[in-house]
Amino acid sequence: MKFGIIISTNEPEMVWNAFRFGVTALNSNHNVKVFLINKGVEVEDIPSEKYNIKEQIDMFIKNKGQILACGTCLKLRQKEGANICPISTMKDLLKLVEESDKIITFG
Repeated sequence: MKFGIIISTNEPEMVWNAFRFGVTALNSNHNVKVFLINKGVEVEDIPSEKYNIKEQIDMFIKNKGQILACGTCLKLRQKEGANICPISTMKDLLKLVEESDKIITFG
């Protein structure tokens, strides 16, 4: 199955759980893509001692998960892009939705 995960928050527990779900799905031989939008483009900068978000993101990437980030949302935050993913557009989000069997949103 193909899962599309849309993350639109920078709330630590929610982002951590989104990537935990993604890793679990990848480990069960599903294809998973994440699209970061709104505050979700800030995932690399979320401070949290309780939730190891970086560890989950690293496992997601290691297991061949793909991450895309909204270019407009990055520009609004004066960011040039995330180290973990390419800058993307609404057309990329549309393609993710069209090709996914299921869409899960966090945020």
